[in-house]
Amino acid sequence: MKQIVVISGKGGTGKSVITGSFASLAKNKVMADCDVDAADLHLLLHPTVKETHEFSGGKTAFIDERRCTECGKCQEVCRFEAIDNYVVDPISCEGCGVCFHICPEKAIKMVDDLSGKWFVSETKYGPFVHAKLGIAEENSGKLVTLVRQNAKLIAEKEKKDFVIVDGPPGIGCPVIASLSGVDIALIVTEPTLSGIHDLERIVGVAHHFGIKGVVCINKYDLNLIMTQRIEEYCRNNNIELVGKIPFDISVTEALVRGLPIVEYSNNQVTHEIKNLWEKILGI
Repeated sequence: MKQIVVISGKGGTGKSVITGSFASLAKNKVMADCDVDAADLHLLLHPTVKETHEFSGGKTAFIDERRCTECGKCQEVCRFEAIDNYVVDPISCEGCGVCFHICPEKAIKMVDDLSGKWFVSETKYGPFVHAKLGIAEENSGKLVTLVRQNAKLIAEKEKKDFVIVDGPPGIGCPVIASLSGVDIALIVTEPTLSGIHDLERIVGVAHHFGIKGVVCINKYDLNLIMTQRIEEYCRNNNIELVGKIPFDISVTEALVRGLPIVEYSNNQVTHEIKNLWEKILGI
């Protein structure tokens, strides 16, 4: 069983479009959406939820007024000013636990936050593990790990050949969690200055963790000069360029209809994505 993650240094490069197409093209696989802050792969896969689980990513302090003597020590040490009149504001509380440790009466306890939910679903493409992080909630790296672990468990149990992961954008904690232990990372970029800059950053992260990264340029024909710069960067850094996908309005039309582009139109975009998948299989 091989794990493939589709990532990018920035948002909006077309990760989910490509991942949704891989869901249609690949055989005997499990899908996972690890972009838990802004999950949208379900819009293409149309899952039927089979299991729902709660996710607790952090803790919030709670003061038991029956035991509190109002000594004021907790208010003194709270650097987030989350305690007012011996009541904790859950919005301001960062869950650091300093007040819990300093309270002489043990009147403060740390309560698990309900940060989001994760789901095991079934689609016409196969099993799908995804999640939804609550508004303004943190610790999404832990949730990404949870989604990936369960996708891998399903793949092992059902003897699947692939786990295909739609990764989050950027280079932060969720990206590191989605990269950990995968066999290959498909890095999707676009021919813009920010696209080149963020490509360099995410390539550095992948190399740091010893993950083989290959590059695909999406909407390459929008700026051929920038595309040439990306190609030169890949050559100079010994990174394999596995695909160049042209811009086509049919991609947007397919998204509106909730379909992977490879199922909507047999055009140049579909042809290039199919070639891209074959190259990844070869690698």
